[in-house]
Amino acid sequence: MKETEVISRRALLVKQHDSIPIYLFALTADELDQIADISRVERNDVGDLIGYQRPEVRRHIKNIVDYLDSDNPILPNAIVLSVNPSVKFTKSRGPNTDDGVTAVGTIEIPMPGTSGKKPAFIVDGQQRIAALQAAKNRSFPVPVTAFVAETVDLQRDQFVRVNSSKPLPSGLVTELLPLISAPIPASLTARQLPSAIVDQLNQSPDSPFKGLIKRPSMSQKEKKASPITDTSLVKALQEALKSPSSCLFPYKNLTTGETDIDGIWALLICYWSAVKAVFPEAWGLPATKSRLMHGVGIQSMARLMDRIMATTDPTSKGASAKVEKELQLISSQCAWTKGTWEALDRQPWNSLQNVPRDINRLSNHLVRAYVSAKSNN
Repeated sequence: MKETEVISRRALLVKQHDSIPIYLFALTADELDQIADISRVERNDVGDLIGYQRPEVRRHIKNIVDYLDSDNPILPNAIVLSVNPSVKFTKSRGPNTDDGVTAVGTIEIPMPGTSGKKPAFIVDGQQRIAALQAAKNRSFPVPVTAFVAETVDLQRDQFVRVNSSKPLPSGLVTELLPLISAPIPASLTARQLPSAIVDQLNQSPDSPFKGLIKRPSMSQKEKKASPITDTSLVKALQEALKSPSSCLFPYKNLTTGETDIDGIWALLICYWSAVKAVFPEAWGLPATKSRLMHGVGIQSMARLMDRIMATTDPTSKGASAKVEKELQLISSQCAWTKGTWEALDRQPWNSLQNVPRDINRLSNHLVRAYVSAKSNN
């Protein structure tokens, strides 16, 4: 396509929102390449999350390319773009151009200037766009749905909504949730606070988890050095905040809907710092070398936390020492890095997996061992 100052295309304005226009139109592979960019999820120098897109899946892209290069391909799924306010829509004149729900007109998308800043970001369809760029037919037209978004917050919000019902990596949704301010489905709301807490646990200098939690925004090198999956911790916190018998439940005010975040933070730091102190040989190792760092260990120890912290004020003097003493009661019953789990049919230490059956077995074993040791003291 000959490069021009704007791409002009017939379009349909859909009247869904009073202040956020939605446009339906078509672009070729070449045109998409020129006007749309990817907001890749990553962290800046101070640890703030920027962007929202997952990495490309090369095998998926190759499959789409092979299909596009075949005879008579069809790609009916619309690419979803967020466009900045520089994109203009002009309604067509004449009768029957506006039925109250949609309006026919022309959309003009400016080409990047000398700054190279593109006017659109890909919200959904990055794999398809990558495939279109690699396919032989660069003039292949594809349907596009675009909405005007001035902030990355709105882009993230739509990205999570569009992809939460698809096989999107759970960790990516988890990492983005704390940054979504608009109302979201209940299934995602329950994960929002745990996700925010996990984010802080991974960044705070006071946290025993600092730098140990694997997040989608990390580089491959950082991921290799981070043994704990964020979804394991989020599940553990989500379960604790939901259960009335949990040590975290009292920090929720059911009348006002408010949550004592500072209180929850103090309890988590107190307990997990004690876990690190009592099991130093198992802390920080890859999950293949330590079942404590594995999902089964994290979630089982989180359930034991309910028993130990139920009668402990994490802000009191000597709280950390008290929790360490409590954990010592079950230390001999643990086989995090070697040996066998004697009470679990002598299973090898590394045979336990991050599945409900093993999580239930291990957590029940730890709670029973703790209760038994307490009764004998």
